[in-house]
Amino acid sequence: MDKELLKKRVCEAIDASANKIKDIADRIYAEPELGFKEFKTAAKVKAFMEEEFGIVPQTGLAINGVKCRLKGAKPGPTVAVLGELDAIGCPESPDADPMTGAAHKCGHNLQVASMLGAGCGLFKSGVMEELAGDCVLFGVPAEEYVELAYRQQLLAEGKVHYIVGKGQLIYEGAFDDIDMAMMMHADKERPKPTVSIGSSSNGFVGKKVQYIGKVAHAGDAPFEGINALNAALLGIMGINALRETFKDSDHVRVHPIITKGGDIVNSVPADVRMELYVRGGTMEAIDNTHKKVDAALRAGGDAIGAQTIIETMPGQMPLDSPDRLHELFIENARAINPNVAIEDAGHFGGSTDMGDVSQIMPAIHPYIGGTVGLLHTKDFNCIDFKACVLDTAKAFACVVVDLLYDEAQEAKEIIKNNPPNLTKEEYIQRMDAYFSK
Repeated sequence: MDKELLKKRVCEAIDASANKIKDIADRIYAEPELGFKEFKTAAKVKAFMEEEFGIVPQTGLAINGVKCRLKGAKPGPTVAVLGELDAIGCPESPDADPMTGAAHKCGHNLQVASMLGAGCGLFKSGVMEELAGDCVLFGVPAEEYVELAYRQQLLAEGKVHYIVGKGQLIYEGAFDDIDMAMMMHADKERPKPTVSIGSSSNGFVGKKVQYIGKVAHAGDAPFEGINALNAALLGIMGINALRETFKDSDHVRVHPIITKGGDIVNSVPADVRMELYVRGGTMEAIDNTHKKVDAALRAGGDAIGAQTIIETMPGQMPLDSPDRLHELFIENARAINPNVAIEDAGHFGGSTDMGDVSQIMPAIHPYIGGTVGLLHTKDFNCIDFKACVLDTAKAFACVVVDLLYDEAQEAKEIIKNNPPNLTKEEYIQRMDAYFSK
């Protein structure tokens, strides 16, 4: 059957399922959950897959991941469309969970809806019977790097090996049967239909820092104490003194917060704690920078005579996306809406664990308009569901058709021309090397 006719059938099937796709997005939005706690969200995704596709998905991957495979008529590559299950902490949002402060102010409910919408297009149209290869729909947990103490507890209990969802899924082998992956992310302050393409982003490592001093009466005998807060402040000043050594081309960002500044005002602070990220556009930039940061943090403790404990943990790897996969997405987005604006997003200074996936296979992460407000704030909202979700679902499904049509020649060519930066084994070795204390 003609490829363009297959795409037409895909888009018609998505339009016919539009109310159900909107409903799942709204129901996920109404019950936001933080990473590795997305039990209700995972259950909703599982039920949708069973009801709409008649397939019982794999569950319990990286605690809450949900994975469904739509089979093609012939063997071939497997293309995954991903959607993130977790919310972000945004307690000031009127829609936040009053107990946890979680809210879908990063648009992950829109990702899941676009992923399931693409599935509706591919499955209900019957086009998979014309393709060589499979499409995996994958609801993935814990993209946001939050609640570190809780995640470290999961580590200690042996429930996870990494504290980020896609890294854990790679470790478990959940991507072993996938050859390439796609996922959208809602853009910020883009009310009109827009596709923003960025081929790269920062990665990062996370750090927890503790300065241990000596308590004393702050008014009567401060000279008997060792002020751990002063040590922390000197450590931060040391980081600031390093900033002129950061190359612009490395996109380095270092941003600490003090999570505990002492116990009571009348005592010299003896237990002060910090958390920080060290970001960079390449793993080499991260490696070079985070060792300098450690030296600055230690110097703060040494100057005051405090003990300095630095715990480093793997975070997320930089995004590295192939041009051809972006081109296919843009071509289909324009075919679906000729008025969509295509923008070059450049390098993204933030981070996503889609970067981890992009290190081991071809993967894209376009930013999609139809939204207002800044990400992670109470003002973020989707105002054009068609542009943000339905048209994106159509674009993903049509890209799958492009990739797997004609014996999957397009997919095979992309895989051949974009070998992985890391094997799975190299990825695990690299990530494990960041664990240190």
